Amino acid sequence: MKFERQSGIVLHPTSLPGPYGIGEIGTEAFAFVDALAEMGQRLWQVLPLGPTSYGDSPYQCLSSFAGNHLLISFEALIDQGLLQREELAGYPSFSPGSVDFGAVIPAREGVLAVVANRFQERAGDRMKDEFAAFRETNADWLADYALFVALKRAHGGRPWMEWAPELVRRDPQALDQARREHAAIVAEVEVQQFLFSQQWQALEAYCHDKGIQLIGDIPIFVAHDSADVWAEPEWFHLTEEGHCTVVAGVPPDYFSATGQRWGNPLYRWDRMAENDFAWWKRRLRTLFELVDIVRIDHFRGFEAYWEIPASEETAVNGKWISGPGCALFEAFEKEFDRLPIIAEDLGIITEAVDQLRDKCGFPGMRVLQFIVGNDQNEPGYWPDQFPEESVCYTGTHDNDTTLGWYLSGKSDGQPKSPEEVAEEQHKIRTFLECDGSQVHWDMLALSLGTKSSVVIAPLQDLLGLTSEARLNQPGRAEGNWRWRFEWDQLTVDVKQRMKALTAEHGR
Repeated sequence: MKFERQSGIVLHPTSLPGPYGIGEIGTEAFAFVDALAEMGQRLWQVLPLGPTSYGDSPYQCLSSFAGNHLLISFEALIDQGLLQREELAGYPSFSPGSVDFGAVIPAREGVLAVVANRFQERAGDRMKDEFAAFRETNADWLADYALFVALKRAHGGRPWMEWAPELVRRDPQALDQARREHAAIVAEVEVQQFLFSQQWQALEAYCHDKGIQLIGDIPIFVAHDSADVWAEPEWFHLTEEGHCTVVAGVPPDYFSATGQRWGNPLYRWDRMAENDFAWWKRRLRTLFELVDIVRIDHFRGFEAYWEIPASEETAVNGKWISGPGCALFEAFEKEFDRLPIIAEDLGIITEAVDQLRDKCGFPGMRVLQFIVGNDQNEPGYWPDQFPEESVCYTGTHDNDTTLGWYLSGKSDGQPKSPEEVAEEQHKIRTFLECDGSQVHWDMLALSLGTKSSVVIAPLQDLLGLTSEARLNQPGRAEGNWRWRFEWDQLTVDVKQRMKALTAEHGR
């Protein structure tokens, strides 16, 4: 489908300000929506909203259907009478500029456990009825997810493949016994999912009142240690013991001589096709209940994906396997009235991938950090050649900030000599026809002026922040996903300048 000419900001909710150690979907989120409206923006892009696990990555979630309970707003719970302010008296203080996941997670989960355990005595009759309706409406995933979390806790956080064999193979009697034994934790998880859903729906409604649409993100693959794979193993290439036989990744390229071995289980697309892709329809429908537009991560994997034997330590000895192609998206078209989808088509893209994207009518992506300062861009990848059916980014959540990218000479974490940095900076300035003093604003102006129907920029680029504000560096084992902004960074001058640029370029 075609998108109107518009622009927006990408900011994951964990990066919102607030006093409780991590961004929440309460007061601060509503204030950010107000700021977007003040700047003339019509889109807010977020990353996957599921519950995170080891590494804290939103791209490795415990469920494709559940929400991240860590985002639940404490202030909203207090307003509803579900949390007493004195119950936060011993809550620790945290740095406002970053998320200390190791300390924040147990602190927040302690508070949320109190809320869930006292839900029945504190919630009103209407809320209890709404909770009962939520459980019924989401029964196809909620019961399994809640039990998965309870069992994971009971097993000290170990992956489900290491649980007792009868739980790995989902023996009905063993599951019934587990539900009785862990009923309190199961109920706690269900309440938290209900509260997340309620709060997100309120935020979504506020966005719509302000004329802002939400863009969500759906990774093509799911985490092996997830409720998705444990509850429905028949859709994945697994052994009887739950181990992967093949895993996902990408082949060796210019950036990595051994490729990337992601380790995600691969789908049994043959079985999914026989079932008319019912699991994928449920997954997409769940996300469309939370957002207006969906960005599909690693879209090229639907045309062909890199299959790596699970026994291999690197991605070198893999092979390309055909994906579901048009069949999946034709099934979506029959299921949904509209398919407002953005295809993340970065990386090794072939003519067949382009044809699939174009046949589906999805806009692809153009990332200026890969283009500016490059004198060898392919046709269609020069800014004045961007097609209208594209989404232009200054950078993505995986890139350095634009200012950090410029100051490091596009090093992306790789060592460069001062001479090499100076040479790259000269190329960038020449490309942008600027002096480099405000390169982030020059990049924003370039993006907004393209023919791309949609332009998205990370908030860090509006704020002119350096590499310290980078959200994620692929390949880095720790330290990702932590950055948070503070309100004094989003000044009146920044908002007015962004509003003026947006209006100047007719967005």
